[in-house]
Amino acid sequence: MAKQYVADIKDRDIVNTVFLVKDKIMAMAKNGKPYMNLRFMDKSGDVDAKIWDNTDTLDKLFDKDDFVQVRGKASVYMNKMQVVVSDIVKVPEDQVDLAHFLPESPRGISEMRQELHEVVMALASPPLRRLMELFLADADFMGLYCMAPAAKAMHHVYLGGLLEHSLALAKLAKTIVPLYGEGINEDLLVVGALLHDVGKIHEMSYERAFDYTDAGKLLGHITIGVELVDERIRQVENFPRELAILLKHMLLSHHGQYEYGSPKRPKTIEATILNYLDDMDSKINGIRSHIAREKASTSRWTAHHRLYDRYFFKGNGMDEEQECMYEETATGEPATDDSSELRQTITEKKAGFNNQPLKALQNLNLF
Repeated sequence: MAKQYVADIKDRDIVNTVFLVKDKIMAMAKNGKPYMNLRFMDKSGDVDAKIWDNTDTLDKLFDKDDFVQVRGKASVYMNKMQVVVSDIVKVPEDQVDLAHFLPESPRGISEMRQELHEVVMALASPPLRRLMELFLADADFMGLYCMAPAAKAMHHVYLGGLLEHSLALAKLAKTIVPLYGEGINEDLLVVGALLHDVGKIHEMSYERAFDYTDAGKLLGHITIGVELVDERIRQVENFPRELAILLKHMLLSHHGQYEYGSPKRPKTIEATILNYLDDMDSKINGIRSHIAREKASTSRWTAHHRLYDRYFFKGNGMDEEQECMYEETATGEPATDDSSELRQTITEKKAGFNNQPLKALQNLNLF
Protein backbone atom coordinates (compact mmCIF):
# COMPACT_ATOMS: atom_id res chain seq x y z
CA MET A 1 0.00 0.00 0.00
CA ALA A 2 1.35 3.44 -0.95
CA LYS A 3 2.29 5.82 1.88
CA GLN A 4 -0.45 8.33 2.71
CA TYR A 5 1.28 11.55 3.72
CA VAL A 6 0.02 14.04 6.31
CA ALA A 7 0.16 16.90 3.81
CA ASP A 8 -2.20 15.05 1.45
CA ILE A 9 -4.92 14.32 4.02
CA LYS A 10 -8.17 16.16 3.34
CA ASP A 11 -11.37 16.63 5.27
CA ARG A 12 -13.43 13.41 5.50
CA ASP A 13 -10.61 11.27 4.09
CA ILE A 14 -10.31 7.69 5.29
CA VAL A 15 -6.85 7.32 6.79
CA ASN A 16 -5.01 4.01 6.58
CA THR A 17 -1.26 4.40 6.75
CA VAL A 18 1.86 4.29 8.92
CA PHE A 19 2.90 7.29 11.03
CA LEU A 20 5.56 8.06 13.60
CA VAL A 21 4.11 8.91 17.02
CA LYS A 22 5.40 12.39 17.89
CA ASP A 23 3.36 12.92 21.07
CA LYS A 24 1.11 10.77 23.20
CA ILE A 25 -0.87 12.08 26.18
CA MET A 26 -3.70 10.51 28.15
CA ALA A 27 -6.46 12.94 29.15
CA MET A 28 -9.86 12.96 30.82
CA ALA A 29 -13.08 14.24 29.23
CA LYS A 30 -15.58 16.31 31.23
CA ASN A 31 -17.77 13.23 31.65
CA GLY A 32 -14.88 11.40 33.30
CA LYS A 33 -14.12 9.18 30.33
CA PRO A 34 -10.41 8.82 29.40
CA TYR A 35 -9.23 9.63 25.88
CA MET A 36 -5.89 9.94 24.14
CA ASN A 37 -4.31 13.01 22.53
CA LEU A 38 -1.84 12.08 19.82
CA ARG A 39 0.31 13.79 17.26
CA PHE A 40 1.43 11.79 14.24
CA MET A 41 4.18 12.84 11.87
CA ASP A 42 5.92 11.98 8.64
CA LYS A 43 8.30 13.92 6.44
CA SER A 44 5.49 16.10 5.07
CA GLY A 45 4.32 17.41 8.45
CA ASP A 46 2.33 16.41 11.52
CA VAL A 47 -1.33 16.07 12.44
CA ASP A 48 -3.34 15.93 15.66
CA ALA A 49 -5.26 12.76 16.44
CA LYS A 50 -7.73 11.49 19.04
CA ILE A 51 -8.61 8.06 20.37
CA TRP A 52 -11.98 8.20 22.13
CA ASP A 53 -12.72 4.51 22.75
CA ASN A 54 -10.88 1.53 24.19
CA THR A 55 -8.04 3.77 25.33
CA ASP A 56 -6.87 1.60 28.24
CA THR A 57 -6.21 -1.34 25.93
CA LEU A 58 -4.72 0.67 23.06
CA ASP A 59 -2.48 2.66 25.42
CA LYS A 60 -0.47 -0.50 26.14
CA LEU A 61 0.18 -1.28 22.48
CA PHE A 62 2.51 1.58 21.56
CA ASP A 63 4.59 4.48 22.90
CA LYS A 64 5.92 7.82 21.73
CA ASP A 65 8.52 7.42 18.94
CA ASP A 66 6.95 4.15 17.78
CA PHE A 67 5.82 3.55 14.20
CA VAL A 68 2.12 2.70 14.06
CA GLN A 69 -0.38 1.59 11.46
CA VAL A 70 -3.33 3.97 11.85
CA ARG A 71 -6.88 3.52 10.67
CA GLY A 72 -9.37 6.32 11.11
CA LYS A 73 -11.12 9.31 9.55
CA ALA A 74 -9.88 12.87 9.03
CA SER A 75 -11.91 15.95 9.84
CA VAL A 76 -11.28 19.68 10.23
CA TYR A 77 -11.84 20.92 13.77
CA MET A 78 -11.19 24.53 14.81
CA ASN A 79 -9.53 25.16 11.43
CA LYS A 80 -7.06 22.31 12.00
CA MET A 81 -6.94 18.84 10.54
CA GLN A 82 -7.25 15.96 12.97
CA VAL A 83 -7.65 12.20 12.71
CA VAL A 84 -10.14 10.26 14.81
CA VAL A 85 -8.47 6.87 15.25
CA SER A 86 -10.53 3.69 15.13
CA ASP A 87 -7.62 1.24 15.21
CA ILE A 88 -3.87 1.47 15.83
CA VAL A 89 -1.13 -1.19 15.70
CA LYS A 90 2.61 -0.90 16.37
CA VAL A 91 4.83 -1.53 13.33
CA PRO A 92 8.40 -2.89 13.70
CA GLU A 93 11.09 -0.42 12.61
CA ASP A 94 12.59 -2.87 10.12
CA GLN A 95 9.31 -2.78 8.18
CA VAL A 96 9.36 0.98 7.52
CA ASP A 97 11.46 3.32 5.40
CA LEU A 98 12.80 6.01 7.78
CA ALA A 99 13.08 8.45 4.87
CA HIS A 100 9.26 8.70 4.83
CA PHE A 101 8.97 9.98 8.38
CA LEU A 102 11.46 12.73 9.19
CA PRO A 103 10.87 16.14 7.58
CA GLU A 104 13.81 17.61 5.69
CA SER A 105 14.87 21.09 4.70
CA PRO A 106 13.48 22.18 1.33
CA ARG A 107 17.09 22.98 0.45
CA GLY A 108 19.44 20.12 -0.37
CA ILE A 109 22.06 19.29 2.27
CA SER A 110 24.88 19.07 -0.31
CA GLU A 111 23.90 22.47 -1.71
CA MET A 112 23.98 24.04 1.76
CA ARG A 113 27.32 22.41 2.63
CA GLN A 114 28.82 23.95 -0.49
CA GLU A 115 27.41 27.36 0.46
CA LEU A 116 28.85 26.99 3.98
CA HIS A 117 32.26 26.21 2.52
CA GLU A 118 32.09 29.30 0.30
CA VAL A 119 31.09 31.53 3.21
CA VAL A 120 34.02 30.28 5.29
CA MET A 121 36.52 30.66 2.44
CA ALA A 122 35.40 34.28 2.00
CA LEU A 123 36.33 35.23 5.57
CA ALA A 124 39.13 37.81 5.63
CA SER A 125 40.05 37.33 9.30
CA PRO A 126 42.74 34.61 9.58
CA PRO A 127 41.84 33.50 13.14
CA LEU A 128 38.11 33.35 12.45
CA ARG A 129 38.66 31.55 9.18
CA ARG A 130 41.00 29.04 10.85
CA LEU A 131 38.42 28.47 13.59
CA MET A 132 35.70 27.67 11.06
CA GLU A 133 38.07 25.46 9.04
CA LEU A 134 38.59 23.33 12.15
CA PHE A 135 34.83 22.84 12.44
CA LEU A 136 34.50 21.99 8.75
CA ALA A 137 37.35 19.46 8.94
CA ASP A 138 35.61 17.49 11.72
CA ALA A 139 33.50 14.87 9.93
CA ASP A 140 31.55 13.88 13.05
CA PHE A 141 30.71 17.50 13.82
CA MET A 142 29.68 18.24 10.25
CA GLY A 143 27.43 15.19 10.15
CA LEU A 144 25.53 16.51 13.16
CA TYR A 145 25.62 20.19 12.15
CA CYS A 146 24.19 19.46 8.71
CA MET A 147 21.41 17.16 9.94
CA ALA A 148 20.17 18.79 13.16
CA PRO A 149 16.87 20.68 13.22
CA ALA A 150 17.01 24.25 14.48
CA ALA A 151 14.30 23.69 17.10
CA LYS A 152 11.76 21.21 18.41
CA ALA A 153 8.67 23.27 17.62
CA MET A 154 9.33 26.98 16.98
CA HIS A 155 11.14 27.22 13.63
CA HIS A 156 13.08 25.22 11.02
CA VAL A 157 11.72 22.03 12.56
CA TYR A 158 13.23 19.59 10.08
CA LEU A 159 16.50 17.83 9.31
CA GLY A 160 18.97 20.39 8.00
CA GLY A 161 17.05 23.18 9.70
CA LEU A 162 20.02 24.30 11.81
CA LEU A 163 22.27 24.66 8.79
CA GLU A 164 19.56 26.40 6.75
CA HIS A 165 18.86 28.87 9.58
CA SER A 166 22.56 29.56 10.20
CA LEU A 167 23.26 30.20 6.52
CA ALA A 168 20.26 32.51 6.31
CA LEU A 169 21.63 34.59 9.18
CA ALA A 170 25.08 34.72 7.56
CA LYS A 171 23.51 35.97 4.34
CA LEU A 172 21.42 38.54 6.21
CA ALA A 173 24.54 39.68 8.06
CA LYS A 174 26.36 40.31 4.80
CA THR A 175 23.36 42.31 3.58
CA ILE A 176 23.06 44.40 6.72
CA VAL A 177 26.70 45.48 7.16
CA PRO A 178 26.96 47.69 4.01
CA LEU A 179 23.80 49.56 5.06
CA TYR A 180 25.47 50.90 8.21
CA GLY A 181 28.95 51.65 6.91
CA GLU A 182 32.12 51.26 8.89
CA GLY A 183 32.44 50.13 12.49
CA ILE A 184 30.93 46.64 12.17
CA ASN A 185 33.13 43.53 12.16
CA GLU A 186 31.51 41.62 9.30
CA ASP A 187 33.59 38.47 9.76
CA LEU A 188 32.78 38.33 13.47
CA LEU A 189 29.08 38.79 12.70
CA VAL A 190 29.11 36.07 10.02
CA VAL A 191 30.94 33.55 12.23
CA GLY A 192 28.61 34.40 15.12
CA ALA A 193 25.69 33.69 12.79
CA LEU A 194 27.12 30.33 11.77
CA LEU A 195 27.87 29.26 15.36
CA HIS A 196 25.16 30.93 17.45
CA ASP A 197 23.05 27.73 17.67
CA VAL A 198 25.87 25.21 17.30
CA GLY A 199 25.05 23.68 20.69
CA LYS A 200 21.83 22.29 19.23
CA ILE A 201 23.79 19.43 17.69
CA HIS A 202 23.92 17.95 21.21
CA GLU A 203 20.86 19.66 22.73
CA MET A 204 18.43 17.78 20.51
CA SER A 205 17.81 14.19 19.43
CA TYR A 206 16.52 13.70 15.93
CA GLU A 207 16.79 10.01 15.08
CA ARG A 208 13.00 9.79 15.57
CA ALA A 209 10.58 12.52 16.68
CA PHE A 210 12.57 15.64 17.59
CA ASP A 211 13.13 16.02 21.33
CA TYR A 212 15.67 17.26 23.88
CA THR A 213 18.56 15.15 25.11
CA ASP A 214 19.52 14.93 28.78
CA ALA A 215 22.37 17.36 28.11
CA GLY A 216 19.93 19.64 26.31
CA LYS A 217 17.57 19.71 29.26
CA LEU A 218 20.32 20.13 31.87
CA LEU A 219 22.63 22.56 30.07
CA GLY A 220 20.85 24.01 27.01
CA HIS A 221 22.29 24.81 23.61
CA ILE A 222 23.84 28.14 24.64
CA THR A 223 26.08 26.58 27.29
CA ILE A 224 26.90 23.60 25.05
CA GLY A 225 27.68 25.95 22.16
CA VAL A 226 30.08 28.11 24.18
CA GLU A 227 31.90 24.96 25.30
CA LEU A 228 32.23 23.74 21.69
CA VAL A 229 33.51 27.11 20.47
CA ASP A 230 35.93 27.52 23.37
CA GLU A 231 37.36 24.05 22.70
CA ARG A 232 38.05 24.95 19.05
CA ILE A 233 39.45 28.37 19.86
CA ARG A 234 42.08 26.71 22.06
CA GLN A 235 43.23 24.77 18.99
CA VAL A 236 43.89 27.95 16.99
CA GLU A 237 47.39 29.26 17.66
CA ASN A 238 47.46 32.84 18.95
CA PHE A 239 43.71 33.35 18.65
CA PRO A 240 43.12 36.95 19.90
CA ARG A 241 41.77 36.88 23.46
CA GLU A 242 39.36 39.78 22.98
CA LEU A 243 38.04 38.35 19.72
CA ALA A 244 37.33 35.07 21.55
CA ILE A 245 35.40 36.95 24.24
CA LEU A 246 33.38 38.88 21.65
CA LEU A 247 32.46 35.72 19.75
CA LYS A 248 31.42 33.85 22.91
CA HIS A 249 29.42 36.90 24.00
CA MET A 250 27.41 36.63 20.79
CA LEU A 251 26.44 33.05 21.62
CA LEU A 252 25.60 33.97 25.21
CA SER A 253 23.41 36.94 24.23
CA HIS A 254 21.71 35.93 20.98
CA HIS A 255 18.34 35.33 22.69
CA GLY A 256 18.35 39.00 23.64
CA GLN A 257 16.68 39.07 27.05
CA TYR A 258 17.04 37.19 30.32
CA GLU A 259 13.41 36.07 30.20
CA TYR A 260 14.08 34.43 26.83
CA GLY A 261 16.86 32.29 28.31
CA SER A 262 19.74 34.58 27.42
CA PRO A 263 22.51 34.54 30.09
CA LYS A 264 23.64 37.94 28.83
CA ARG A 265 21.97 40.77 26.94
CA PRO A 266 23.68 41.97 23.71
CA LYS A 267 26.33 44.57 24.52
CA THR A 268 28.11 44.97 21.18
CA ILE A 269 26.90 46.08 17.77
CA GLU A 270 27.52 42.63 16.29
CA ALA A 271 25.68 40.85 19.12
CA THR A 272 22.74 43.24 18.81
CA ILE A 273 22.46 42.70 15.06
CA LEU A 274 22.66 38.92 15.51
CA ASN A 275 19.91 38.98 18.13
CA TYR A 276 17.47 40.79 15.84
CA LEU A 277 18.34 38.80 12.71
CA ASP A 278 17.95 35.53 14.62
CA ASP A 279 14.58 36.62 15.96
CA MET A 280 13.39 37.75 12.52
CA ASP A 281 14.45 34.64 10.61
CA SER A 282 13.07 32.24 13.20
CA LYS A 283 9.71 34.05 13.37
CA ILE A 284 9.30 34.28 9.59
CA ASN A 285 9.97 30.56 9.20
CA GLY A 286 7.73 29.71 12.14
CA ILE A 287 4.80 31.76 10.84
CA ARG A 288 5.15 30.40 7.32
CA SER A 289 5.19 26.85 8.64
CA HIS A 290 2.12 27.54 10.77
CA ILE A 291 0.20 28.85 7.74
CA ALA A 292 1.38 25.97 5.53
CA ARG A 293 0.04 23.39 7.98
CA GLU A 294 -3.50 24.68 7.39
CA LYS A 295 -3.90 24.02 3.69
CA ALA A 296 -7.18 22.22 4.37
CA SER A 297 -8.73 25.27 6.04
CA THR A 298 -10.71 27.76 3.95
CA SER A 299 -10.54 30.43 6.66
CA ARG A 300 -8.46 33.53 5.96
CA TRP A 301 -7.12 33.26 9.50
CA THR A 302 -4.96 30.55 11.02
CA ALA A 303 -5.75 28.67 14.18
CA HIS A 304 -4.32 30.14 17.35
CA HIS A 305 -0.55 29.82 17.56
CA ARG A 306 0.25 28.81 21.12
CA LEU A 307 3.88 29.94 21.17
CA TYR A 308 3.22 33.32 19.54
CA ASP A 309 -0.13 33.67 21.34
CA ARG A 310 -2.03 35.05 18.35
CA TYR A 311 -3.88 34.23 15.12
CA PHE A 312 -2.28 35.07 11.78
CA PHE A 313 -4.02 36.51 8.73
CA LYS A 314 -3.17 34.47 5.63
CA GLY A 315 -3.69 37.21 3.06
CA ASN A 316 -0.96 39.62 1.98
CA GLY A 317 -2.73 41.79 -0.62
CA MET A 318 -0.81 40.29 -3.52
CA ASP A 319 -3.82 38.52 -5.05
CA GLU A 320 -5.88 41.72 -4.93
CA GLU A 321 -3.00 43.74 -6.33
CA GLN A 322 -2.55 41.22 -9.15
CA GLU A 323 -6.26 41.44 -9.94
CA CYS A 324 -6.04 45.23 -10.18
CA MET A 325 -3.08 44.89 -12.53
CA TYR A 326 -5.10 42.51 -14.73
CA GLU A 327 -8.01 44.97 -14.80
CA GLU A 328 -5.71 47.80 -15.85
CA THR A 329 -4.32 45.62 -18.60
CA ALA A 330 -7.85 44.86 -19.80
CA THR A 331 -9.23 48.40 -19.71
CA GLY A 332 -6.21 50.67 -20.15
CA GLU A 333 -3.69 51.03 -22.93
CA PRO A 334 -3.71 48.58 -25.85
CA ALA A 335 -2.48 45.23 -24.61
CA THR A 336 0.86 43.85 -25.61
CA ASP A 337 1.13 40.48 -27.28
CA ASP A 338 1.75 38.90 -23.86
CA SER A 339 -1.37 40.42 -22.33
CA SER A 340 -3.85 40.29 -25.24
CA GLU A 341 -5.13 36.83 -24.34
CA LEU A 342 -5.52 37.87 -20.70
CA ARG A 343 -7.36 41.04 -21.74
CA GLN A 344 -9.77 39.05 -23.92
CA THR A 345 -10.50 36.62 -21.06
CA ILE A 346 -11.19 39.37 -18.54
CA THR A 347 -13.29 41.36 -21.03
CA GLU A 348 -15.44 38.30 -21.72
CA LYS A 349 -15.98 37.81 -17.99
CA LYS A 350 -17.14 41.43 -17.69
CA ALA A 351 -19.38 41.35 -20.73
CA GLY A 352 -22.49 41.05 -18.61
CA PHE A 353 -21.52 43.93 -16.34
CA ASN A 354 -22.83 47.43 -17.06
CA ASN A 355 -21.74 50.42 -15.03
CA GLN A 356 -24.30 52.74 -16.74
CA PRO A 357 -27.59 51.96 -14.95
CA LEU A 358 -29.63 54.52 -16.96
CA LYS A 359 -28.51 53.33 -20.38
CA ALA A 360 -31.23 50.67 -20.62
CA LEU A 361 -33.89 53.39 -20.21
CA GLN A 362 -33.02 54.76 -23.66
CA ASN A 363 -35.19 52.04 -25.21
CA LEU A 364 -38.20 53.64 -23.54
CA ASN A 365 -37.76 56.87 -25.56
CA LEU A 366 -37.39 58.93 -22.39
CA PHE A 367 -34.34 60.80 -23.68
